[in-house]
Amino acid sequence: MHDKHSKPKTMRCIEITEHGGPDVLVMGERPLPVLNNGHVLIKVTAAGVNRPDVVQRLGQYPPPPGASDIPGLEVSGTVIEKSKDVKRWQLGEPVCALVTGGGYAEYVTAPETTCLPVPASLKLIEAAALPETFFTVWHNLFQRAKLRAGEAVLIHGGSSGIGTAAIQIAKALGARIAVTAGSASKCIACLELGADLAINYRTQDFVDEIKANGAFKGVNVILDMVGGDYVAANLKCLKTDGRLVNIAFLEGSKVTLDLMPIMLKRLIVTGSTLRPQSLESKRSIAHELEEKVWPHVRDGTIKPVIYKLFPLDQASEAHKLMESGKHIGKILLTLQT
Repeated sequence: MHDKHSKPKTMRCIEITEHGGPDVLVMGERPLPVLNNGHVLIKVTAAGVNRPDVVQRLGQYPPPPGASDIPGLEVSGTVIEKSKDVKRWQLGEPVCALVTGGGYAEYVTAPETTCLPVPASLKLIEAAALPETFFTVWHNLFQRAKLRAGEAVLIHGGSSGIGTAAIQIAKALGARIAVTAGSASKCIACLELGADLAINYRTQDFVDEIKANGAFKGVNVILDMVGGDYVAANLKCLKTDGRLVNIAFLEGSKVTLDLMPIMLKRLIVTGSTLRPQSLESKRSIAHELEEKVWPHVRDGTIKPVIYKLFPLDQASEAHKLMESGKHIGKILLTLQT
């Protein structure tokens, strides 16, 4: 039924032994995942560490039905086996892939439609920083909020993995960009990536800064992962017909809010999570990314910002770094072969 390639019977992987702090991530051994129709088996080179992995570890983001309980939502690696109906990918071909779980492992299966080619401008390890982050940014900023060239966007958490990707993609596609970040050095990093205005939220009020800035005086789109008090403040920053899209609520999702600005300014408030979306939805995101964003990655205009690499057995250290908020860009786990 499947094209065969040499592979072991078992693999090393990171398991969540119980819900809690980073130390609950321990190395385990499991059989290789079962290869279903429309899927490829990938020998993992690197896996991205993302905020949803932390939330899953804490017990607040269970895997969707049928997904692996091993954390990890994006990988890069080599196709070593594929089901008969897979047409696009060849054995031995390097790919990066969005997965619903199972990334923190030596092997993972991925639908052929959520795999993307590794641009020649990137090393295979670096490509692990692309899928989860780029899918999230594309879906939320461009499919949901419909950000267009010439519009202004405010990206909260500009120095995060999501933020560093959003700055570059929005810039490449012709938007003007304001960001918030938590230190002077993070603000400088955002400006170097292409932001036009960087606001240190610890020392400045982002509403005042955006309204006072002659080049902005408000924004058309906001990408927010903070929530809490930011929600009302975001509505103040939006211009008429503005769009607010929430992808996380680090400061809480329950807020007291005056909805009048939504009516008066004809605002749209939306949001999404990526993991539970249908394969068809993810296929459409992958298709648009390859068509509209991959050319900018290939020519070096967009390059993932990678802060630190950890070997797989140091997944708990990688999570500690993510929770510290000290990083700028992406944290990756690498698999030594």
